[in-house]
Amino acid sequence: MPSVERFNPARLEVFKQLFQAVAEEMGEVLMRTGFSPNIKERRDYSCAIFDAHGETIAQADHLPVHLGSMPMSVRAALAAHSLAPGDMVMLNDPYAGGTHLPDITLIAPIFAAQGAHPIGYVANRAHHADVGGIAPGSLSLAREVYQEGLILPPVKICRGGEIVADLLAILQRNVRTPEERRGDLLAQIAANRVGIQRLEYYLARYGAAEVTTYGRALQAYAERITRSLLAELPDGEVHSRDALDDDGLGGVDLLIALTLRIAGDTATFDFTGTAPQVEGSLNAVAAITLSAVAYALRLAIAEDIPTNAGSLRPITLIAPEGTLVNARPPAAVAGGNVETSQRIVDVALAALARLLPDRIPAASQGTMNNVTFGATRPRPFAYYETLGGGAGAGPAWDGASAVQVHMTNTHNTPIEALERAAPVRIERYAIRRGSGGTGRFSGGNGLIRTYHFLARTEVSVLSERRTHGPYGLAGGQPGLPGENHLHLPDGTVRPLPGKFHEHLPAGARLTIATPGGGGWGTPPNAAPLPLPPS
Repeated sequence: MPSVERFNPARLEVFKQLFQAVAEEMGEVLMRTGFSPNIKERRDYSCAIFDAHGETIAQADHLPVHLGSMPMSVRAALAAHSLAPGDMVMLNDPYAGGTHLPDITLIAPIFAAQGAHPIGYVANRAHHADVGGIAPGSLSLAREVYQEGLILPPVKICRGGEIVADLLAILQRNVRTPEERRGDLLAQIAANRVGIQRLEYYLARYGAAEVTTYGRALQAYAERITRSLLAELPDGEVHSRDALDDDGLGGVDLLIALTLRIAGDTATFDFTGTAPQVEGSLNAVAAITLSAVAYALRLAIAEDIPTNAGSLRPITLIAPEGTLVNARPPAAVAGGNVETSQRIVDVALAALARLLPDRIPAASQGTMNNVTFGATRPRPFAYYETLGGGAGAGPAWDGASAVQVHMTNTHNTPIEALERAAPVRIERYAIRRGSGGTGRFSGGNGLIRTYHFLARTEVSVLSERRTHGPYGLAGGQPGLPGENHLHLPDGTVRPLPGKFHEHLPAGARLTIATPGGGGWGTPPNAAPLPLPPS
């Protein structure tokens, strides 16, 4: 029987692809059976496989912001419940392994034949377009987590293969679109069940010992590759810092500070000096911060390796409690998941650029441009999407335009799907020419999207990089900040801040212009610019 120390490399590759394929198939099931455009079209979900201790074995290439933080959800479920075949745990509590309330995670155990204890778990996380709270879409200017929606601690949504009807009824009664939520949740259940079926087949084919052994071997392989990268870097420490524009409720220029220490084959990401948690929703829980730094380090690894728990073992995270990067309850956290996560990546990449200047790109748009809107009359609806922007240029390439970057990996919502789901018409959707930073290589351009609301609608936007544009590197120019504008039916046009909540009349138009990416390298006939401030 193979061991973690001695195994067949070819067999390791077989199991790497096997585990990956299961996670990918789970995602396909979720996409094909989901109800909302957010699941069917944007594919705002993630799927992964875990070992008996709740550590990641494999994950599909879905959303980095979900996947790096999901292990904490699995461990929270294991701490709260003993799971039998057919059981499934549901949670979204950011302070119990979740990220923000719209992200609902489902965890299910995997048993070998005649096994008394789970040998692993499958899990998926999906962003629900509404989970209650003070505004449609559950991503508004909340001041505490209780205003952001229904909070679900780890609870069993399935027992012995049967859905717990009372729990489902509670969830549906607390949201604006109950049937859509039910449909998306059933799609999540179906995805986990398919993952279990596939893994049970492989357990029967190869035996539990070989499957679990190669799961551990993949984790060990990812750890070795990560350590080998870190060992190539010089020992010492580098510093970087950047700021969030504001929290939407008065706090501005919110500092995120990082000291990156390299010692042998280990890395410590120390966020001491970061701003305290704020009144608005830009507070991130520690799971988000770990997810962001793990993603940034993964970008620096040139080799194609499995992304699992092994790649996290050489990393130490220092995130002081009560700060933007490790908030304490009852802080609001909806924006921390979608916006602060992006700035943490920007800060981490700026630090890595000092160590790997020939590998790390300039800053990308640094925001997800979250747009949520809905109404309860005349018919209830709730809609959510994020908008792409410019990617940062690199040492040998121009940045891509109008793409999702870094912590989000969702698709574009087709205009036809949006207009079918809500009383809105998209009047303009275009590349924002000239918004990318110039340089030897140019940053990608942002985009422009104009919504024409055909009925009275409640709209919330959480967006960043409206004040501080994405930085360039090696002398490249920064990308242009984004802009938000409102056009009222009476002809009034006014700029809007990066974060706002408005009740708009029928006929109102909202235009979102997203940031461009930073440029890389000194442009022709220009004086060189310094690195981002340390």
